[in-house]
Amino acid sequence: MWNQQVQTDTTIPNNKPDIIIRDNEKGTCILIDVTISGHRNVIKKEAEKILKYKDLTTEIQRMWNVKTKVIPVIIGATGTVSNSFRKYVNNRKT
Repeated sequence: MWNQQVQTDTTIPNNKPDIIIRDNEKGTCILIDVTISGHRNVIKKEAEKILKYKDLTTEIQRMWNVKTKVIPVIIGATGTVSNSFRKYVNNRKT
């Protein structure tokens, strides 16, 4: 899905991640949100994205019975990415 609202039983204000990858065989779901930040503090933006989708993550786990995680992709104005970005990409287990 691309920038499409996730249908949930309860009203969740932040329910439009950029990309949703659902793997029914593994029982996993990955929510990816991409941002180009004008600020240098990509770590702060990363934390904001994870917190922003916390309620949606919980609701998807409950409704779809899958393990869910958020991968924030934050790129700073100068091309900066956080050190934890590699951790998110390499750690594919949820």
